[in-house]
Amino acid sequence: MPGGPKIEELAKKGKWIDLPYVVKGMDLSFTGVVTDCKKKYHRGVSKEDICYSFQETVYAMLTEVTERALAHTNKNEILITGGVAASQRLKQMMKKMCREREVKCYIVPPAFASDNGLMIAWNGLLAYKQKIDIEDSSIIKDWRTNEVNVTWI
Repeated sequence: MPGGPKIEELAKKGKWIDLPYVVKGMDLSFTGVVTDCKKKYHRGVSKEDICYSFQETVYAMLTEVTERALAHTNKNEILITGGVAASQRLKQMMKKMCREREVKCYIVPPAFASDNGLMIAWNGLLAYKQKIDIEDSSIIKDWRTNEVNVTWI
């Protein structure tokens, strides 16, 4: 069972505590946030405060990177997919950012918001239509998203 709904439920009763916020360009690091949450929990910080702060921190990081991507690509719309698309708080933050930038915000229906399988399949379909050869693909573990040449969109 996904943890998102439980985090969102507990967050409604929490208050802010400081957590690490790590955004470098288009890259995010969640490891420090998770580790700090565990440490705070073992020191007696309430689950509600941890969930509230975790949610606010991580969603702020996602919103910042999405806004940066919009600025760099000159796009005028976003699509929120995956499990986080079910989060009311993330939807609020993304919609606010989109209103401020005059950008359209689309969110997949809850039935399709369970994982990123749809996004991966759509990306594969686009690559296939452009005759991208899978044999030419590779994994470079330290690739930064802004360094990836996406030729099929």
